[in-house]
Amino acid sequence: MKIPPIIFLGFLLLQFFGCKESNLLKPQEGFIEVNGGKIWYEVFGSGNRAPIVVLHGGPGYPSYYLNPLKSLAKERSVILFDQLGCGRSDILTDTTLMNIESFVEQTHSLVEHLKLKEVIIYGHSWGTMLGAEYYKKYPKNIEALILGSPCIDLNMWQDDSDKLLAQLPDSVRVPLVNHKNNSIPDTTAFNKAIDYFYHEFYTRKTPFSKDIIKADSSWFAKESMVYEYMWGREEYSVNGKLNGYDGKEILKKIDVPVLYITGEYDTATPSTVKKYHEITPNSRLKIIEGAGHQTLNDKEETELKIIDSFLSELEK
Repeated sequence: MKIPPIIFLGFLLLQFFGCKESNLLKPQEGFIEVNGGKIWYEVFGSGNRAPIVVLHGGPGYPSYYLNPLKSLAKERSVILFDQLGCGRSDILTDTTLMNIESFVEQTHSLVEHLKLKEVIIYGHSWGTMLGAEYYKKYPKNIEALILGSPCIDLNMWQDDSDKLLAQLPDSVRVPLVNHKNNSIPDTTAFNKAIDYFYHEFYTRKTPFSKDIIKADSSWFAKESMVYEYMWGREEYSVNGKLNGYDGKEILKKIDVPVLYITGEYDTATPSTVKKYHEITPNSRLKIIEGAGHQTLNDKEETELKIIDSFLSELEK
């Protein structure tokens, strides 16, 4: 029997939209087995737009502090996960897995597990290095990159940190420089100095958000050896395995839209992030006034508006 054209068309539309609906990512929480243990993840929201995979900083600073990004889960999913060695994921003690390649594969395991055909990568701090390296190895399914407070060239990061230290009062600078040079500083003076440094350049708005407090509590509870092994003892001194890393060549070859975000007082200094922006095709840069490295704590509403605007541009 011949099927009338209008009915046949309706059948095709039903098949198309039915399949599309069935492929939508649904809110869920779980664990994925990766090399070295299990990583925790959670999917927020749903929709037919490319989901955002969030890569937290550290290495080893859990994703709680990036919870404000959940509000972007309107017409798309937002996926948070804790990389191995922190937060709700398993503790990592095997130093042979404390390298960029291992964390790229953890990210890929998540993408594969959730069967994501296209993604937007949001990376913050160390997560921008991880995001760039993920793009280098798995570029096909990436629609765009959002790189917040990026540390792509760690020699430039160290130079910037030295300059930031140099502009501090002697009562702050001296204990920090002594600590960096492995001298044994006066504990009281050092504690006051490190608090000053982090307030000046990291988390400027007080009181801290509940998400920052939760991330800090989890961080101190696990005392992440991942951070010390890969980065070093403090943010202003890169002397771990990542020392000397330079990913600028990756930036030059990115062929999807890129949004750079940094704070006015960020340790990822606006002058350095501008250099990243200048060598990255199809990129834009937004500097958030009054914010330090923890831009979502210091200026949450401003950053979310910037990201929303970028996402809207992608959909035009």
